[in-house]
Amino acid sequence: MDWTWYLFRFDGRINRALLWQALLIVALLAALLGVIGQVIHLIDAEGALKLSLKLDFDFGLDDLFELVDPRAYRSLASLDRTNLILKAFGLSLFLWIYLATAIKRLHDRDRRGWWLVLFFFLPGLYTQFSDLLPNSYWMLPFWLVASILWLWGLVEMFIMPGSVGDNRFGPDPLAKTEDGPPPAKSWDQQTEIEFVPPSASPPGGMHVKRSA
Repeated sequence: MDWTWYLFRFDGRINRALLWQALLIVALLAALLGVIGQVIHLIDAEGALKLSLKLDFDFGLDDLFELVDPRAYRSLASLDRTNLILKAFGLSLFLWIYLATAIKRLHDRDRRGWWLVLFFFLPGLYTQFSDLLPNSYWMLPFWLVASILWLWGLVEMFIMPGSVGDNRFGPDPLAKTEDGPPPAKSWDQQTEIEFVPPSASPPGGMHVKRSA
Protein backbone atom coordinates (compact mmCIF):
# COMPACT_ATOMS: atom_id res chain seq x y z
CA MET A 1 0.00 0.00 0.00
CA ASP A 2 1.13 3.54 -0.77
CA TRP A 3 0.91 5.03 2.74
CA THR A 4 1.68 8.56 1.56
CA TRP A 5 -1.30 8.46 -0.79
CA TYR A 6 -3.47 6.69 1.78
CA LEU A 7 -2.93 9.12 4.66
CA PHE A 8 -2.12 12.44 2.99
CA ARG A 9 -3.54 12.67 -0.52
CA PHE A 10 -7.12 13.49 -1.53
CA ASP A 11 -7.51 11.70 -4.87
CA GLY A 12 -8.88 8.23 -5.43
CA ARG A 13 -11.07 5.95 -3.33
CA ILE A 14 -10.77 3.83 -0.19
CA ASN A 15 -13.21 1.36 1.34
CA ARG A 16 -14.79 1.32 4.79
CA ALA A 17 -12.07 -0.83 6.37
CA LEU A 18 -9.34 1.64 5.44
CA LEU A 19 -11.30 4.54 6.94
CA TRP A 20 -11.72 2.65 10.23
CA GLN A 21 -8.01 1.82 10.07
CA ALA A 22 -7.17 5.51 9.64
CA LEU A 23 -9.07 6.35 12.84
CA LEU A 24 -7.11 3.64 14.66
CA ILE A 25 -3.85 5.12 13.36
CA VAL A 26 -4.91 8.57 14.58
CA ALA A 27 -5.73 7.14 18.03
CA LEU A 28 -2.33 5.44 18.26
CA LEU A 29 -0.51 8.60 17.17
CA ALA A 30 -2.46 10.62 19.71
CA ALA A 31 -1.46 8.17 22.43
CA LEU A 32 2.17 8.40 21.31
CA LEU A 33 2.15 12.20 21.42
CA GLY A 34 0.54 12.05 24.84
CA VAL A 35 3.32 9.82 26.12
CA ILE A 36 5.98 12.06 24.56
CA GLY A 37 4.48 15.12 26.21
CA GLN A 38 4.43 13.47 29.61
CA VAL A 39 7.96 12.08 29.30
CA ILE A 40 9.24 15.57 28.54
CA HIS A 41 7.65 16.78 31.76
CA LEU A 42 9.14 13.97 33.84
CA ILE A 43 12.11 16.23 34.40
CA ASP A 44 11.23 19.40 36.26
CA ALA A 45 13.00 22.74 36.13
CA GLU A 46 15.66 21.58 38.60
CA GLY A 47 16.44 18.42 36.65
CA ALA A 48 14.92 16.06 39.22
CA LEU A 49 12.88 13.11 38.00
CA LYS A 50 9.22 13.09 38.89
CA LEU A 51 7.78 9.84 40.20
CA SER A 52 4.26 10.17 38.83
CA LEU A 53 3.17 9.84 35.21
CA LYS A 54 -0.26 11.00 34.13
CA LEU A 55 -1.19 10.20 30.56
CA ASP A 56 -3.33 12.65 28.64
CA PHE A 57 -4.43 11.66 25.16
CA ASP A 58 -6.60 14.72 24.56
CA PHE A 59 -5.87 15.24 20.87
CA GLY A 60 -9.42 14.89 19.57
CA LEU A 61 -10.62 16.55 16.40
CA ASP A 62 -13.22 18.35 18.50
CA ASP A 63 -10.42 20.72 19.51
CA LEU A 64 -10.53 22.05 15.96
CA PHE A 65 -13.71 23.96 16.69
CA GLU A 66 -12.11 25.64 19.69
CA LEU A 67 -10.02 27.63 17.20
CA VAL A 68 -13.13 29.62 16.23
CA ASP A 69 -14.37 29.95 19.80
CA PRO A 70 -12.79 32.90 21.71
CA ARG A 71 -13.77 31.30 25.00
CA ALA A 72 -11.26 28.51 24.41
CA TYR A 73 -8.29 30.84 24.02
CA ARG A 74 -7.81 31.05 27.78
CA SER A 75 -7.29 27.32 28.11
CA LEU A 76 -4.81 27.36 25.23
CA ALA A 77 -2.96 30.29 26.79
CA SER A 78 -2.55 28.33 30.03
CA LEU A 79 -0.59 25.59 28.26
CA ASP A 80 3.18 25.69 28.36
CA ARG A 81 5.19 25.85 25.17
CA THR A 82 5.79 22.09 24.93
CA ASN A 83 2.14 21.13 25.26
CA LEU A 84 1.09 23.93 22.91
CA ILE A 85 3.52 22.79 20.21
CA LEU A 86 2.51 19.14 20.57
CA LYS A 87 -1.16 20.02 20.53
CA ALA A 88 -0.82 22.21 17.42
CA PHE A 89 1.27 19.58 15.63
CA GLY A 90 -1.06 16.73 16.59
CA LEU A 91 -4.21 18.61 15.66
CA SER A 92 -2.83 19.62 12.25
CA LEU A 93 -1.60 16.10 11.50
CA PHE A 94 -4.79 14.37 12.60
CA LEU A 95 -7.03 16.82 10.77
CA TRP A 96 -5.08 16.30 7.54
CA ILE A 97 -5.26 12.50 7.87
CA TYR A 98 -8.97 12.62 8.63
CA LEU A 99 -9.74 14.91 5.70
CA ALA A 100 -7.61 12.88 3.27
CA THR A 101 -9.16 9.55 4.21
CA ALA A 102 -12.72 10.83 4.67
CA ILE A 103 -12.71 12.56 1.28
CA LYS A 104 -11.43 9.41 -0.43
CA ARG A 105 -14.16 7.45 1.35
CA LEU A 106 -16.79 9.92 0.08
CA HIS A 107 -15.34 9.41 -3.39
CA ASP A 108 -15.95 5.70 -2.89
CA ARG A 109 -19.59 6.59 -2.28
CA ASP A 110 -19.51 8.66 -5.50
CA ARG A 111 -19.81 11.92 -3.54
CA ARG A 112 -17.60 14.99 -3.53
CA GLY A 113 -15.50 15.93 -0.52
CA TRP A 114 -17.65 19.01 0.14
CA TRP A 115 -20.15 16.69 1.84
CA LEU A 116 -17.86 16.87 4.89
CA VAL A 117 -19.24 20.36 5.51
CA LEU A 118 -22.63 18.78 6.22
CA PHE A 119 -21.40 15.60 7.88
CA PHE A 120 -18.59 17.00 10.04
CA PHE A 121 -18.21 20.78 10.24
CA LEU A 122 -21.82 21.90 10.75
CA PRO A 123 -22.58 19.35 13.53
CA GLY A 124 -19.23 20.18 15.14
CA LEU A 125 -19.90 23.91 15.14
CA TYR A 126 -23.35 23.36 16.61
CA THR A 127 -21.89 21.23 19.41
CA GLN A 128 -19.23 23.85 20.17
CA PHE A 129 -21.66 26.75 20.44
CA SER A 130 -24.82 24.97 21.59
CA ASP A 131 -24.40 26.26 25.15
CA LEU A 132 -24.69 29.83 23.86
CA LEU A 133 -28.08 29.18 22.28
CA PRO A 134 -31.21 29.92 24.30
CA ASN A 135 -32.65 26.98 26.18
CA SER A 136 -35.96 26.84 24.37
CA TYR A 137 -38.09 24.46 22.38
CA TRP A 138 -37.42 26.68 19.38
CA MET A 139 -33.88 25.28 19.35
CA LEU A 140 -35.11 21.72 18.99
CA PRO A 141 -35.12 21.83 15.14
CA PHE A 142 -31.47 22.94 15.13
CA TRP A 143 -30.49 20.09 17.45
CA LEU A 144 -32.49 17.66 15.32
CA VAL A 145 -30.86 18.81 12.07
CA ALA A 146 -27.36 18.62 13.56
CA SER A 147 -28.03 15.13 14.93
CA ILE A 148 -29.44 13.89 11.62
CA LEU A 149 -26.47 15.26 9.67
CA TRP A 150 -24.00 13.64 12.08
CA LEU A 151 -25.81 10.30 11.97
CA TRP A 152 -26.16 10.47 8.19
CA GLY A 153 -22.42 11.09 7.84
CA LEU A 154 -21.63 8.20 10.18
CA VAL A 155 -23.75 5.77 8.17
CA GLU A 156 -22.61 7.16 4.82
CA MET A 157 -18.88 6.92 5.44
CA PHE A 158 -18.45 4.11 7.97
CA ILE A 159 -21.27 1.65 7.23
CA MET A 160 -22.54 1.91 3.64
CA PRO A 161 -20.59 0.03 0.94
CA GLY A 162 -18.97 1.93 -1.90
CA SER A 163 -20.32 2.17 -5.42
CA VAL A 164 -19.69 -0.99 -7.42
CA GLY A 165 -17.23 -0.68 -10.27
CA ASP A 166 -15.40 2.41 -11.49
CA ASN A 167 -16.89 5.84 -10.87
CA ARG A 168 -15.84 9.42 -11.67
CA PHE A 169 -13.24 9.38 -8.88
CA GLY A 170 -11.40 6.20 -9.77
CA PRO A 171 -11.51 2.41 -9.85
CA ASP A 172 -13.32 0.29 -7.29
CA PRO A 173 -10.89 -0.41 -4.39
CA LEU A 174 -12.52 -3.81 -3.86
CA ALA A 175 -12.47 -4.86 -7.52
CA LYS A 176 -9.41 -7.12 -7.18
CA THR A 177 -10.63 -8.91 -4.08
CA GLU A 178 -14.15 -9.35 -5.45
CA ASP A 179 -13.00 -10.72 -8.80
CA GLY A 180 -10.61 -13.13 -7.15
CA PRO A 181 -7.36 -14.46 -8.57
CA PRO A 182 -7.12 -15.02 -12.31
CA PRO A 183 -8.16 -18.51 -13.40
CA ALA A 184 -5.42 -21.07 -13.80
CA LYS A 185 -4.27 -21.71 -17.34
CA SER A 186 -5.73 -24.95 -18.63
CA TRP A 187 -3.73 -27.57 -20.51
CA ASP A 188 -3.97 -27.07 -24.26
CA GLN A 189 -3.91 -30.53 -25.73
CA GLN A 190 -3.79 -29.29 -29.34
CA THR A 191 -0.64 -27.27 -28.62
CA GLU A 192 1.06 -30.29 -27.13
CA ILE A 193 0.16 -32.44 -30.15
CA GLU A 194 1.84 -29.95 -32.48
CA PHE A 195 5.23 -30.95 -31.08
CA VAL A 196 4.80 -34.47 -32.47
CA PRO A 197 6.16 -34.93 -36.05
CA PRO A 198 3.26 -35.30 -38.51
CA SER A 199 4.80 -38.34 -40.19
CA ALA A 200 6.69 -41.32 -38.84
CA SER A 201 7.91 -42.58 -42.27
CA PRO A 202 11.64 -42.67 -42.99
CA PRO A 203 13.00 -39.45 -44.51
CA GLY A 204 13.83 -39.17 -48.21
CA GLY A 205 11.41 -41.86 -49.31
CA MET A 206 13.78 -44.68 -48.30
CA HIS A 207 12.42 -48.24 -48.65
CA VAL A 208 13.40 -51.06 -46.40
CA LYS A 209 14.19 -54.31 -48.22
CA ARG A 210 12.80 -57.43 -46.76
CA SER A 211 15.11 -60.39 -46.59
CA ALA A 212 14.04 -63.65 -48.07
